[in-house]
Amino acid sequence: MSGAIEYSQFDEGRYVNYWELDRTLQRELRRVYPDGEFEWARPRLAEFGDLIGHTIADNADYVDKHGPELHTYDRDGEVQNFVSYPAELRKTEKLSYEAGIVADVFEPPSGRDEPLSYTHYFGMLSLLSYGETAGFVCPVAMTAGAAHVLDRFDDGTLEGYYDALTSRDHDDVIEGAMFLTEKQGGSDVGANETRAEYDEDGGWWRLTGEKWFCSNIDAEGTLALARTEGAPDGTDGLSMFLVPHGDPDDGVLTKGRRRAFDGPPPATALNDQYYRRLKDKLGTTNVPTGEVEFEGTKAYLVGTENAGFKQMAEMLNLERLSNAAGACGIMGRALLESKIHAANREAFGKRIDEFPLMREDLVDMTVDHEAATAFTFDAVRYFAWGEPEDAYRLMRLLTPVAKLRTARMAIDTTSYAMEIHGGNGYVEQFVTSRLLRDAQVLPIWEGTENVLSLDVLRALDREEAHEPFADVVQERIDGVEHPALENARGTVESEYHDLLAAMAKLAAGDEEYAQLSAKRLAHYIFDVFTGALLLWEAQRELDAGNGRLALVARRFVDRELADREARGITGGDRLPLDWFDAIVRFRPVDPDAVADGT
Repeated sequence: MSGAIEYSQFDEGRYVNYWELDRTLQRELRRVYPDGEFEWARPRLAEFGDLIGHTIADNADYVDKHGPELHTYDRDGEVQNFVSYPAELRKTEKLSYEAGIVADVFEPPSGRDEPLSYTHYFGMLSLLSYGETAGFVCPVAMTAGAAHVLDRFDDGTLEGYYDALTSRDHDDVIEGAMFLTEKQGGSDVGANETRAEYDEDGGWWRLTGEKWFCSNIDAEGTLALARTEGAPDGTDGLSMFLVPHGDPDDGVLTKGRRRAFDGPPPATALNDQYYRRLKDKLGTTNVPTGEVEFEGTKAYLVGTENAGFKQMAEMLNLERLSNAAGACGIMGRALLESKIHAANREAFGKRIDEFPLMREDLVDMTVDHEAATAFTFDAVRYFAWGEPEDAYRLMRLLTPVAKLRTARMAIDTTSYAMEIHGGNGYVEQFVTSRLLRDAQVLPIWEGTENVLSLDVLRALDREEAHEPFADVVQERIDGVEHPALENARGTVESEYHDLLAAMAKLAAGDEEYAQLSAKRLAHYIFDVFTGALLLWEAQRELDAGNGRLALVARRFVDRELADREARGITGGDRLPLDWFDAIVRFRPVDPDAVADGT
């Protein structure tokens, strides 16, 4: 059992090993990795956490101020679609891909006969988000998403692109992107108007249309939705295409081949498309996001025609969980910066983490990070299982909930981290402003909170996901027996039954009222599932001799699910004062010391 972390030994939340300092992520990955994988992966995670803390975090700060630039035309006025990148971003790119962040879950790494599970990818992505927050994390997630789609749906035609998406040699790597959004459609993907026509002479599909919000605009392997001739309206008529950045007649244009050109690749080496401009964004400035016009652009059909929406949904499951794993990493970095600052900053003759209000703030920020990480990686576990029917149904419910709740929690956590730092927190020379700017995109990418809430209703209706959900929650509640958890267990069980009744009422009622209630339902699902999960984990830690997580679980349940008279003011709860070191600094706690109500 590790001792407490003394955060005053650090000057700031960098030049540290993020893996070693995130004991919450360590616990959750140990729990959800398949048998035997965690011990094999742990040294790689530790090495990556150190790399991010000592190199990638600094690179990210520089690139935030010196981001990619688009040079649409060359000096002669010819379209070249050239994006220039700072060397620091290229270094981060090389370090991350060669660490196996994408490759390890598709192709066996050295020393293994099989790839690692998707759990490993999400764990690595959460660590990367400590340094890179949401910027470069976006291309990594889309590269994994594109590889996932080809792995699931390609018939072998695109093997060269799959191999490049999953390469761990940077010279042979290509990155993925998803050009889904169109100006007139937005979240209404079925309104997409981009057309695909088959060129009999050339043997290509050719796309014509406009994509409005294209992150990682010059990715070498972009997935795009388009409608073939005679296809029906709406989502049923969409097909998925892979659009190369380079002219596909010349083969796969890898990172190494692009760098081999003396300057920008010549127009003859590129596919026919037009990068109109880059968006001037609030955050994520280190990923180029822009507008693209397809002009008879060459493309490959992925799988079969009119299956694009189904393929997109598979990809979105991975992307939404990537969003949630990234949110956990951003929360972890904001929390670490806050703990270090509060442990070193003095006011009125005391360290500010000795003041009761600051102690409560840091306790609740820690509890939020614990809750977000536990829920997200439980959803990841069901995604990684893949095939069992109940696992898929549960994943379909938990994934939109994980994305919508953790995105909001990341904004709240980064905003308060800025406040803890005072005026410095609002200044661009300190990292907290970047954390908040980058976190703000998380509720928007891969579906807004309203869109995700409606997806929760679809999962309950079409997948009947309430059945495996109920089974898992009840099983976890039944596994909680320690007296220190008795009151919280009773609260979760009562709310669990109320939640099931709410699900039944919405299923039997009118559709408009169900939609009106969908967001509240999604947050209710998060609270009940997380309460049961944290209590179940706390039971196992108590059995192992540590009562710390029991305190975390009880605090979460009391805040999110319990009825508190006078908003808890008259209840006499002193947990943030009495158990600050245990929750915030991870000091082990004797199970006998955490009897319920003390």
